[in-house]
Amino acid sequence: MCKTAIYPGSFDPVTNGHIDIISRGLMIFDKLIVTILENPAKTTLFTIEERMELLRESLKKFSDRIEIASYGGLLVDYAVARNAQAILRGMRAVSDFEYEFQMALMNRKLNRDIQTVFLMTGLRWIFTSSSIIKEAVKFGGDIESMVPPVVYKKLKEKFNIPEK
Repeated sequence: MCKTAIYPGSFDPVTNGHIDIISRGLMIFDKLIVTILENPAKTTLFTIEERMELLRESLKKFSDRIEIASYGGLLVDYAVARNAQAILRGMRAVSDFEYEFQMALMNRKLNRDIQTVFLMTGLRWIFTSSSIIKEAVKFGGDIESMVPPVVYKKLKEKFNIPEK
């Protein structure tokens, strides 16, 4: 049986921390469905279509074992519909733990057959988040080493930052 996990997130934009979790998740699972969760309450910089394209470009080397998708309902329902056995989540710090723990317990209450697997973000990326990266680039911070090249280029375009 193919072991499949859903790796959900907003990916606004995808960071090297996300890619680290995906890379290590593929050591555990045969397939990952990287899913942009549609949240109308959340304001995003990139559209869903742009985020899907950035993910496709950034994850080309994994293309035979990943799928890029989006979804707007209950994550456990989506996992069942996609024949996934697990939800993969990355955690950076203790601040992530309470929220992630609460979500994992709710998902378990909704469907006991879907497991949640947590991976700690690699130390190299533990301080990064999409929000912090967007804030830094907005004010001229150098975030080139924190995101895939295609994302760096798109962020510079969004914030009208000239080439070096």
